[in-house]
Amino acid sequence: MHDLYGLPITCDNDATRQGIDDFVHGFISFQTKAVNILKAAKADPENGLANAYAAILYMLLEAPAAPRLAQPFLDNALAASGLTPREDAAVEAARLFVAGDIPKLIELCEATVSAYPRDMVMLKLGQYHTFNIGDFPAMLRIAQKAQPEAADIPYAHGMLAFGFEECHLLDDAEAAARHALTLDESEPWAHHALAHIYLTRGNISEGTAFLESVAHHWADLNSFMHSHNWWHLALFYISSGRTDDLLAAYDAHVWNQNRDYSQDQVGAVSLLARIEFAGINVGDRWQDVADHIAKRGADTTSPFLTLQYLYALGRTHRPEGEDLLKAIEARAEDESKHDWEVWRDVALWAAHGIAAHAAEDYDDCIRFLGKALPRLAECGGSHAQRDLFEQIHLDALIRAGRTSQAQQVLEMRRTFDPDGVPLNTMLADVYDKSGLPAQAAKARARVFSD
Repeated sequence: MHDLYGLPITCDNDATRQGIDDFVHGFISFQTKAVNILKAAKADPENGLANAYAAILYMLLEAPAAPRLAQPFLDNALAASGLTPREDAAVEAARLFVAGDIPKLIELCEATVSAYPRDMVMLKLGQYHTFNIGDFPAMLRIAQKAQPEAADIPYAHGMLAFGFEECHLLDDAEAAARHALTLDESEPWAHHALAHIYLTRGNISEGTAFLESVAHHWADLNSFMHSHNWWHLALFYISSGRTDDLLAAYDAHVWNQNRDYSQDQVGAVSLLARIEFAGINVGDRWQDVADHIAKRGADTTSPFLTLQYLYALGRTHRPEGEDLLKAIEARAEDESKHDWEVWRDVALWAAHGIAAHAAEDYDDCIRFLGKALPRLAECGGSHAQRDLFEQIHLDALIRAGRTSQAQQVLEMRRTFDPDGVPLNTMLADVYDKSGLPAQAAKARARVFSD
């Protein structure tokens, strides 16, 4: 048999093959049918590829329990025989993922895509992990290895676009994203890449119009892609001062999907924080988010995720925040993990900065976050997502009365958000406090230009 992209698979069961196809397509298109692999793998425990994919799916939960849930499927995959070399690579990828040997997993993903350019699972998995360690050139390199053999697959172009975008090659990114949409106008990762491009270029009104025009395509996607693309649209609403639309987007789309999932949780955290930094009252919305995050316990699966969990717990003064900070300190000393130096040299400083912000110790927040910000990409997340930590630092500068530093940061931010309502409001206040009334007036004029 062959999978949906023509790659040979060791399978003689139609239901298993359908489960494999559902995972491949669901994984790269963010459709909920990816979970069908679990039923297929349980029904066919001797199929190595199906069970490897099921183990990978569980690892994508990004939770401490994920390796335990993945292990039975991994055991089945490892016991399978007669697999093709590509299928053996998938089994090994699952093993490395469960073992936490991410550097070797990335090498394997890249080598597999080089040998089998139409293997979209290994391409997506390779990009996922290189993204999480901030190796954006590797994201692009892996995506390029799929071309031209995968030229007919829109999702390959969407992944290529995001690789270009994270390398700040915006023209190339836009070309790849728009080509993906000529193949499939509903391709959500291409929408996502374009959201980044519009944001980085400061094209707020154009970005808003584009995302609103394609938002109907996200309705039935998995919780991450549904909530995350709406998260991007919400960023444009913040800049435009569209408060009603912003809060409606948060309530209906960002925090209305899978409230137990890591990505949905950090999307809610980072959006609520940004809304508050914009001077908007969020009511009691923090409590439900913090309640769900508190259930995670001392989760240090990912530094990028953990730092946002910590912010939510600190913002709501939850005692679990102290436990999480201790877990971060312990993680920074665990030399057995591949990324322990990132925890020690970056995430730990950022965590103490976030804790200081929650304690209203803005001088310490500035000091600790200032150490972390130059290397924060190593913790994972896109530049748009990592901007949360820049905004926490900026908020501390303003609250600490460091107007000269705040002015510098705000004017630099105005290069990519020239007419942003919250930004220019803050800038006007900073210029007033700096004894520069003419500049304050110009900033206010940008706020009320409409």
